[in-house]
Amino acid sequence: MGRNKYSQAEIDAIGKLLKRKASGTRFQQKQIRHILRTGFEFNISDFGVQGQAFGYEELQECIKRKRILILDDATIEDMKAKRALIKQKEMAEKAEEQTEVVDWQEAMRQWEEWEKSQENEKEVQN
Repeated sequence: MGRNKYSQAEIDAIGKLLKRKASGTRFQQKQIRHILRTGFEFNISDFGVQGQAFGYEELQECIKRKRILILDDATIEDMKAKRALIKQKEMAEKAEEQTEVVDWQEAMRQWEEWEKSQENEKEVQN
């Protein structure tokens, strides 16, 4: 899920991209959707109806119905900064989880070595 709060400048840019998407080739449409997702955190699927085109008119309708809110630039920048901190924290947690997986694998290797040593001791005793 992307954002639903944008500055007027962002809405203007999104509107221009949606107009270009409507007249673009399939490849150009794919590129524009990528820009919308990565540059603006705007996912068409959050606002559009599946199977129907989402263009400039649909964007304006979402604004009119308040599904998309237009806020001042300072508020949007604060919101982006908070989202960046959250994303950074999530990435750190994910890296920590991956470290735990490596530690688990090391523990498993040590366990297998211990089992082999126990088997060797039993063979020596017999």
